[in-house]
Amino acid sequence: MSGDDISMNWGMMSKLFRAHPWHGIPIGENAPEVINSYIEILPTDTVKYELDKYTGLLHVDRPQRFSSVCPELYGLVPQTYCGERVAAYSRKKTGRTGTVGDADPLDICVLTDKHMSSSNIFLRARPIGGFCMIDGDEADDKIIAILDGDPSYGFWQDISQCPAMLVERLKHYFLSYKQSPDAVRPACEITHIYSAEEAKEVIRLSHEDYLDLYGEVAEQLKKLREEH
Repeated sequence: MSGDDISMNWGMMSKLFRAHPWHGIPIGENAPEVINSYIEILPTDTVKYELDKYTGLLHVDRPQRFSSVCPELYGLVPQTYCGERVAAYSRKKTGRTGTVGDADPLDICVLTDKHMSSSNIFLRARPIGGFCMIDGDEADDKIIAILDGDPSYGFWQDISQCPAMLVERLKHYFLSYKQSPDAVRPACEITHIYSAEEAKEVIRLSHEDYLDLYGEVAEQLKKLREEH
């Protein structure tokens, strides 16, 4: 099959099949200032939905076991991966020597005053900070962002501008959603809350980790998008 045939077939296929939310959507032209985000969970969900990394479909990971529900939109940043660069940065910031990456896309929580009736959507978000979270011995950062253009939160530039109670609600969710009521030790730990600049560095590093692992795929997809 010639190169022209491949290009023609791709152009037709791209109209018939949707892009994979993790690999097929770019992180964003202006990343890390503004990033694409794929939303898996809404504040009304009592089931934990998660992207199936093989099929690209949203699937039921588990019913929420306890009363905690995510207070804001929650999902992942496409074309990111928490590998050695993210782990090394976490070790540097926390002084923990044994931390490794969790081998997942970077998690993101998006703040907005607008009601969303459906997950499995993409949106543009601006990072304003994050939580340096350790789950066992894995770096499991949570980026905090605002919906780009949000009429109520759109002027926030840094997590320091968020009401303290909102930050506490987010912390409580991430520290409790895996926690069994009879557990002796906490399932997760947030070592510190970080600024917008640190959040952007985590995003940059996670994108570099992704390119280390999937760079050839990402480059081919980019070329095909530009051609069609």
